[in-house]
Amino acid sequence: MIKHIVCWKLADQAEGHSKAENARLLKSKLEGLAGRIPGLLKIEAGINFNAGDAALDVALVSEFATRADLDAYQAHPLHRELADWINRVRTQRYIVDYES
Repeated sequence: MIKHIVCWKLADQAEGHSKAENARLLKSKLEGLAGRIPGLLKIEAGINFNAGDAALDVALVSEFATRADLDAYQAHPLHRELADWINRVRTQRYIVDYES
């Protein structure tokens, strides 16, 4: 099993929305990928309620059977379209991929 975890820090304002609005949009858009990309077994997104200095804003946890499935997900047009939007609303991104 492959776990793909991504966390983002969002801009205070971007694409005509506040950070809070973009966090809600991001969660909805990520979870909207469920059942639409082959190989994506599980996807969960959460909005952080911790406001500390080291806190990030949104986290994604997704699961794939194989690394090839993760690679296919990352190349999928729906993922690429969402990644393009995310890059316009984020200031930082952190990723961890591991086998469990």
